[in-house]
Amino acid sequence: MMVSDRDDPRAVLAHLYHTAVARAQPAQQLAAHLPPPPRGRTIVVGAGKAAGAMAHALEAAWPADAPLAGCVVTRYGHTPPRPPGVPARLDILEAAHPVPDAAGEAAAARLLASVQGLTKDDLVVALISGGGSALLALPVPGLTLADLQAVTRALLASGASIGEMNVVRKHLSRIQGGRLALAAAPAPVWTLAISDVPGDDPAVIASGPTVADASTDADALAVLDRYGIALPPAVRADLAAGRHETPKPDHPRWAACTVRLIAAPHDALQAAAAEAERLGWRAYVLGDAIEGESREVAKVHAALARYARQGRGPFRPPCVILSGGETTVTVRSDPHAPSGQRPRGGRAAEFALALAQALEGDGGVWALAADTDGIDGTEDNAGAFVAPDTLARAARLGLSARAYLDRHDSYGFFAALGELFVTGPTHTNVNDFRALLLRGD
Repeated sequence: MMVSDRDDPRAVLAHLYHTAVARAQPAQQLAAHLPPPPRGRTIVVGAGKAAGAMAHALEAAWPADAPLAGCVVTRYGHTPPRPPGVPARLDILEAAHPVPDAAGEAAAARLLASVQGLTKDDLVVALISGGGSALLALPVPGLTLADLQAVTRALLASGASIGEMNVVRKHLSRIQGGRLALAAAPAPVWTLAISDVPGDDPAVIASGPTVADASTDADALAVLDRYGIALPPAVRADLAAGRHETPKPDHPRWAACTVRLIAAPHDALQAAAAEAERLGWRAYVLGDAIEGESREVAKVHAALARYARQGRGPFRPPCVILSGGETTVTVRSDPHAPSGQRPRGGRAAEFALALAQALEGDGGVWALAADTDGIDGTEDNAGAFVAPDTLARAARLGLSARAYLDRHDSYGFFAALGELFVTGPTHTNVNDFRALLLRGD
């Protein structure tokens, strides 16, 4: 089927999003990466927004006569329906994200306990996906859950990159930064991961509970100091003394550990690009590892789109421009915001709002920015649409795009326009999805 300029741009953009998400579904990718069953037991552990779907895919693919036990933890509301005919062999727990809670602390303790006392004839299968850092909340001695929650909130508001955040998390955790794999010795560990991070580094995905960590306590302190984030004095002293170091790449434990990446942002974007081409649109992928402030990344995307609309540059409309990665939002207080109003909206909707401003009503550009896990930040939307009339419709309603952006209320802005993109949890996570559709007129 060819898509013409008369077709609904929002439908095209939503279809490309769902194509990208489908490419990253565990049910489609996991079975091809499984190891053979061991002579002993197989213990499954896992964490992340895709952990429930990964557990179901493993249950479906694992031989019925081979022992299988264990548990994974996913975000509240992210456990998918059990596939018909697939017996339950694993427990799926739920906990809070992005700020950890007591359920995540209990889940992390259970995972850590489940790998104790294994032999070299046993096997640990680790199902790891984005979001696992918050879901495995097991603080180091001297750090309470409340302390960890405060550090997490401060990091989320600071504008720190995911890599910086996870350096801190690994050194404040008893399970992340390779410690889960260390606890499972001498059993081999087979990690199946879905990447949600720029560069697809397994040590960053869910703060790498089963892989080597090259970062140091000093690196974690440097991040905390860079963003002015406080720690209890005793914990800070422990980091300064190097008492929370993680197992490094030269540790002999890694000889018995294997990591397989089963889905990544690049694959999802390429699937969307291929589908766009099939539908009759030229497709360009800017990259799958774009980082930076959401509003600044939006300005660059808008400039590229407007340049292409003028018949200049490498992009030739009609086309779709795709990108991924993980942008950030540095939350700044707005003196004009109503007292007590909290920011509403994640990095995808903030990108969309900044993009609408930068496009200034260009009549030939539509866009969708959304998180591939189906939840943008802490609200109920995956992201938001931008249309040529976004700013005009907002003005008719008396809404100032700049004021909403200043107080980080992208959710409220797009909710008033009916332009929120709502999917519910997708049961996978390959991070940001951004698509700009440029008409040829």
